[in-house]
Amino acid sequence: MTAMIPIQMTVNGRLRAIEVAAHHTLLDVLRDDLQLTGTKECCLVGECGACTVSMDGRIVDSCLVLAVEADGTAVTTVEGLAVDGRLDPLQEAFLDKGGVQCGFCIPGQVMAAHDLLTRNPHPTVEEIQEGLAGNLCRCACYEQITEAVLATAAEADR
Repeated sequence: MTAMIPIQMTVNGRLRAIEVAAHHTLLDVLRDDLQLTGTKECCLVGECGACTVSMDGRIVDSCLVLAVEADGTAVTTVEGLAVDGRLDPLQEAFLDKGGVQCGFCIPGQVMAAHDLLTRNPHPTVEEIQEGLAGNLCRCACYEQITEAVLATAAEADR
């Protein structure tokens, strides 16, 4: 029998108390226990970025973080960017610019881009490429993704 460990974390602004197995990742808990399936499971070794979330204001690959390590933290998933049922401007830009072909990498791309724009509200193309380098897109929508980030930055000035 697997021992269960109680943890608490704030997920998308809501305090959550849950018991987790010691070997479960933050990704496991988000998807399986909390039903937040926007965060995607892909490589499970931190190479693709599909599982990117923000933990205490820093983006992490949730497949590499044990759930017990998230105890006491604030986690934001792609679902947490939307406010009152309205998509975040960055999420809207991804749709508008066609950066969502298959959609699998998009939650991680959006989270990485959101982090970049928080740190650098007016990134250059090169800074966007560097900021999103840990997120792979199998559909090769990199140009559309870059355009979405640029458009969000430009719209923030209005």
